[in-house]
Amino acid sequence: MKFWLRIAVISSCVLSAWAQSATPAPAAPEPPSTQKSAMDAALFYQVLLGELNVRNGSAGSGFSLILAAARETNDPTLFQRAVDVALQSRSGDAALQAAQAWKKAIPQATEANRYLLQILLALNRVDAAGQALSVSLQDLPPSEQNAAIVSVPRVFARVPDKKIAADTVEKALASVLKQSATAATAWTTVGRMRREAGQLALAVEASKQGHAADPSAPGPLILALSLAGAAPDDMAPLLEKAMQADVQAELRLGYARHLIGQNQQTPALLQLARLNADHPEFADGWLVHGLLLQETGDFKEAEKKLRRHVELATPKPDPAQQNKLAESLMSLAQMAQRQGQWAQAEQWLAQVPVQADPIKLASRQADLLTQQGRTAEARQVLAQIQTSNAEQATRKTLVESMWLRENKQVSDAYALVKKALEAQPQSIELMSELAMVTEKLKRFDEMESLLREIMRRKPEDAHAFNALGYSLADRNTRLEEARQLIAQALKLAPQDAYIQDSLGWVTFRQGQHAEALQILQAAYRARPDAEIAAHLGEVLWVMGQREQAATIWREGLMLKADNETLRETLQRFDFKP
Repeated sequence: MKFWLRIAVISSCVLSAWAQSATPAPAAPEPPSTQKSAMDAALFYQVLLGELNVRNGSAGSGFSLILAAARETNDPTLFQRAVDVALQSRSGDAALQAAQAWKKAIPQATEANRYLLQILLALNRVDAAGQALSVSLQDLPPSEQNAAIVSVPRVFARVPDKKIAADTVEKALASVLKQSATAATAWTTVGRMRREAGQLALAVEASKQGHAADPSAPGPLILALSLAGAAPDDMAPLLEKAMQADVQAELRLGYARHLIGQNQQTPALLQLARLNADHPEFADGWLVHGLLLQETGDFKEAEKKLRRHVELATPKPDPAQQNKLAESLMSLAQMAQRQGQWAQAEQWLAQVPVQADPIKLASRQADLLTQQGRTAEARQVLAQIQTSNAEQATRKTLVESMWLRENKQVSDAYALVKKALEAQPQSIELMSELAMVTEKLKRFDEMESLLREIMRRKPEDAHAFNALGYSLADRNTRLEEARQLIAQALKLAPQDAYIQDSLGWVTFRQGQHAEALQILQAAYRARPDAEIAAHLGEVLWVMGQREQAATIWREGLMLKADNETLRETLQRFDFKP
């Protein structure tokens, strides 16, 4: 018997996705030392012969010998080995035969059910797989059911027809959907599969059912977050009410991120403040809070939050936390630089972990050097970035070009991007950058040709439509066409404040000042930005509201004093801050 066990160990077992659930399966107990094998000498020789056949390339003969021995002894190890041999020889029907024989011989064998489920799905026998799933869940102890239910969408991911898969799973989960201990998890699984099948209304209903079954369970709320963008009327009230209670730190952070994505900065800040208070050791909460405060212009509070994140993240050696630490340090450097604290900014950058994104770090270092008038050093820092693949090379080109544009070296930027685009003619990012460069060079025909090519290749790219529409509006030409282009961009990205700014600007160019004012005020509230401030201030000035215009322009200077559009606007109106 010991010799057989050594042979069995040689074989590799198919890894079941079912067994890869959130909770690891407990280790199998050691067989009692007094357990006797049902295998006599003849059967032992039969199994040995089967294994030799498998090794010599006669998997079919080996499978038959091992399966016959399994049936005679009712040994689960032999049944599993027979299934493995069939799977390794890519004989799905034979694997199914062995698994079914295993289940018939030993009805209580839970592992047989797991194999059956995997094999049936591989053979695309979805309905039968659903029955196997139902049996498998019933065979599991209650303490393991939720972990298994969580893994179901991954197990059924191979089914091509997602609606059939979702129908099958919901039917298989019928009993656990009614049990209080598993209902929330089961409804979450059903909702995930309905979402993947494109059945939004059913996914929303599953999220509601799961939350009603257990309001404290995170699964239904995580599902609701994933559906909130597509079904805000249904999910927003559920999430808002749920967040009034105590929830996991990760869940509240996810909700705050959702609000940020919807340009709801004020409620997002409230959620982040509560997150910091409830979970003061949760580093990610301080990071996101600080970055949002920085974006909204509250630099003093942003610095406090980011400093706290640095304290919490510094001792953590794992790469994910070190990358987040780098983000905090670079943001702190940026804010110090904004206040003219160059030595402090350099100190923050010197603490950035060595594994940080070299392109992002070099960009920050170059920006700091540029502000100190050390432009030659800044350009050298960017030029010396080492790249190891095409994606990094593209990013390096984009960073260099942006720096060249901002420092009035537009012809150099053109040559740089043109050369990169010749090497990577399919790069939408490089085409978009070249379009921006050509606009600076007033080569408007070339710019328009590039943007229209992007629209053709990537019609869902809102920024290409917006860029051309804004350019036409800014040049006060083809205004109706400009408005149509911007409207299309807004349709693709309705929450984008910069596109809203473009709409306000073309509306102003068309002489509709009151409407333009409303649009621009909304855009500026959503995203305080120097360029939006330039446009909003100009509309206010032209409408005779000069004190309000002055206030907005001064705010814009505080946000980004060197913004080209804002500077040109102030010069045109001879405005002295």
